[in-house]
Amino acid sequence: MNLGDTIGTVLKEKGQDIWSLDPEAWVYDAVEMMASKHVGALLVISDGKLLGMISERDYARKVILQERSSKHTRVKEIMTSPVIVVRPDHTVEDCMRFMTDNRIRHLPVVENQRVLGVVSIGDLVKWVVSAQAETIDQLQHYIAGSYPR
Repeated sequence: MNLGDTIGTVLKEKGQDIWSLDPEAWVYDAVEMMASKHVGALLVISDGKLLGMISERDYARKVILQERSSKHTRVKEIMTSPVIVVRPDHTVEDCMRFMTDNRIRHLPVVENQRVLGVVSIGDLVKWVVSAQAETIDQLQHYIAGSYPR
């Protein structure tokens, strides 16, 4: 595990669940789905095509702060579009940079116009922390003289 690993590798490790809804869905249903799936964002897909993404941030800024009703607002009215996507061959480091530069927390992974999964900033931080723990463990073994030769 390191920053040069591909996002495809991260997806295989974390799982490739894709939670999505139709752009005509109500925002309330989106928020309910995010809560039940324990995720902070959902893909907006219609006829197999990725149209956008809706996040807790979209809900807070475009519904709550504008005093709109989540039961009377369609997902398509507040979703983020177009969506920044990555390919499975992008590295963890690439994705962290995309997220930082664009101030986003979720990246759909797409290949040949097909969504393979989504990585979050939390997934990437977990990956980096695991890589650092592995390096520390190897260094401790090396210092103690028990490193495999």
